[in-house]
Amino acid sequence: MIRLKQPADPVAPGVLADRGGQALVEFAFVGPIFIAMVCAIMEFSGIMFTQTLLEGGAREASRYGITGSTIDGVTREEQIMNIMESHAHGIIDMAELEMETLVYDSFESIGDPEPYTDENGNGEYDDGEPYTDVNGNAAWDDDMGAAGLGGPGDVVVYRLTYDWPIMIPLFEPIFGETVTLRANIAVRNEPFPGT
Repeated sequence: MIRLKQPADPVAPGVLADRGGQALVEFAFVGPIFIAMVCAIMEFSGIMFTQTLLEGGAREASRYGITGSTIDGVTREEQIMNIMESHAHGIIDMAELEMETLVYDSFESIGDPEPYTDENGNGEYDDGEPYTDVNGNAAWDDDMGAAGLGGPGDVVVYRLTYDWPIMIPLFEPIFGETVTLRANIAVRNEPFPGT
């Protein structure tokens, strides 16, 4: 029997069996996904934590507001903002926080427009149509709430808005530079002595 000599392997012996760079190649595929997930967890955790601070601050501020009490040398509005700031724990920039309080007669009237007479029958208010100026600002409004903290027995809506700046630039193409966070709470003032 004639044996033919096998040609020499063009690859150096042992190279195909060497797996020393395998982990590096696998990390090149998995690493960016893993890092993006960790960044997403950090970003969304910051957003959710700030939203919780905003809602908790609104709740505590409204709990003070319903009592009608005042502290010497500090207005109700200032004390409500001080309470909000103490619940912000330095995370919320108070200069960027917008807080609006609107007063209503009842919970049912929250968000309702001021009553008007629809003279042309088109189902919406047009300039010049007669209306009842519920909030007293000399203009028709699609929300009849009057600005302020209200008196005894009034219903007050606290609306807070805060633009949370995106911390990780990776998410700016998706969300933009900020995410708008909102907190709303409606309460009825206690029957405190009117001022």
